[in-house]
Amino acid sequence: MTQRIAILGAGVMGETLLSAILRSGHAPGDVVISEKRDERAAELRDAYGVTVTGNAEAVAEADIVLLVVKPQDVSALLDEIAGSVRPEATVVSLAAGITIATMTAALPDGVAVVRAMPNTPALVGEGMFGISPGAGVSAERVAVVEALLKSGGKVVVVDEALQDAVTAVSGSGPAYVFYLAEAMIAGGVQAGLDDATARTLTAQTLVGAAKLLAESDDTADELRRRVTSPNGTTHAAITTFDQHGVKDGLVAGVAAAAARSAELSGPA
Repeated sequence: MTQRIAILGAGVMGETLLSAILRSGHAPGDVVISEKRDERAAELRDAYGVTVTGNAEAVAEADIVLLVVKPQDVSALLDEIAGSVRPEATVVSLAAGITIATMTAALPDGVAVVRAMPNTPALVGEGMFGISPGAGVSAERVAVVEALLKSGGKVVVVDEALQDAVTAVSGSGPAYVFYLAEAMIAGGVQAGLDDATARTLTAQTLVGAAKLLAESDDTADELRRRVTSPNGTTHAAITTFDQHGVKDGLVAGVAAAAARSAELSGPA
């Protein structure tokens, strides 16, 4: 059955999802995106062949509504669409910190709500989405949301109480990888490489290591041990990392991110 999809928010993530959804096989006629700026609306129409309109108009016939705006804009957006969204629709918020309770309170009875945390690798089709369905959302509706978001990467379903942990690990996670990449590139340059070569070596090493981790049945710990020969070069690096508390710092950083996410979300 054809699904009508509304994407509210035509920023980077909104356009990323639009592109991914169309690549996954949905027809342009089945997708509408909201945008107030005429120039940006024309750009999206020309690039993707989709309807671009206002928020209330976008949700009027939609089966699935994706809220892809800044967290501070969600409250006003929910107020704007509450009178137009179909009771049979599923509304998915991809805005950090917006709770299921907030969405449920603002929308008409019967509307299914799902909270989702994306991350930026969705820009290249390798995103990670952690989703939490509201009470009473059927397995069928959850499966539809999963299938839709898988167009931009992978999806895991978690209890809403774990969304802060999801945010800390995958929502903020790309920054940790870039942080590591910065250090690897700097170390390579210090060892004599030019910046471009150090970046190429670092990027492909991270891509390859991530693919190996994703496709292997072994733990990260085991994979690390396999390339850490006693008294070898890798052993020298890992020993130095441990002496500087790198692992402990990273673990503490993830915990701090989770705590901050909880503060921003407020009571669930």
